[in-house]
Amino acid sequence: MMNLRKSCLPPGWYPQNTSKIDDFLNSYKYLDKKTTGSKESAIARPEILKTSGIFAAVAPHAGWYYSGNIAAQAVAALAGLSDQCDTVAVIGGHLPGNAPCLIMMEDAVSTPLGNLETDDELRKKFIVGLRNIPGLKTTEDRYNDNTVEVLLPMIKYFFPHARLLWLRFPADMVSFEAGKTLAKTAVSLDRKLLVLGSTDLTHYGSNYGFSPKGIGKEALDWVKNINDKRFIDAVEAGDPKTVLERADKECSSCSAGAVLGVMGFAEEVRLNKKSGANANSAGKLISYSTSADVSMENGEDIPNSFVGYGAFVWSY
Repeated sequence: MMNLRKSCLPPGWYPQNTSKIDDFLNSYKYLDKKTTGSKESAIARPEILKTSGIFAAVAPHAGWYYSGNIAAQAVAALAGLSDQCDTVAVIGGHLPGNAPCLIMMEDAVSTPLGNLETDDELRKKFIVGLRNIPGLKTTEDRYNDNTVEVLLPMIKYFFPHARLLWLRFPADMVSFEAGKTLAKTAVSLDRKLLVLGSTDLTHYGSNYGFSPKGIGKEALDWVKNINDKRFIDAVEAGDPKTVLERADKECSSCSAGAVLGVMGFAEEVRLNKKSGANANSAGKLISYSTSADVSMENGEDIPNSFVGYGAFVWSY
């Protein structure tokens, strides 16, 4: 009998039936056109989506009402290689630096579009590989958490025949090494693997105990143009140590371990593809917005608390 992990997020995080999911995601199949499908408030860079060979991405993980359009751009960008994909690894977070790497051990996980089956062979060999990383422990992910689940209906929609690897990485440089190990493991099994990381950016305001610039327009401008931008710049520079440092000291990422895992994976993939010629971990921002922008689109004032969202991609 299949050991099935059931979805745990309550209604409201994402649509719960096929037609509503299709209505939401259908336009993102055409991201190479001038219209990106993103809301006007999002800073979108559709020209990057014309790059061939996008093999990794990072997406936000709030409810689809707030960040679904940003997340869909990241997942749809990956889908350019859907015909060359056996498995999608989703790396979540919400883990401090001293936490173990969490791995879903069930045979499959449910989504409104059907079950996503686990790539058990890849999972087993990856776990063995992680034992060679000093300071990194692993354990089963038994916890309810949004960072992976909220993206799974998008994975099932764009990759209906792919298998899944559900992971969560700690905010520590060991996650960069774990990403490299994931890439090496996929190569050893001749597995066509794409990777999606999961993080939100600055959590600002009284709801999160972080409001160094007060409230209103000054606060929103600071988050968008300084605090989130500094984290984004570190990702685009391919600087994992600065990514971790800014997430820690500047509260600009709630799941830095997921980003580090993708960066490590990307560096190893590029090393394997190009024999070191361009083996780096730099990604590209394709879209950015905040929950405040969504609220203001609906006629509300700038909220006292809000969150930043970015979509990044990595290509060969």
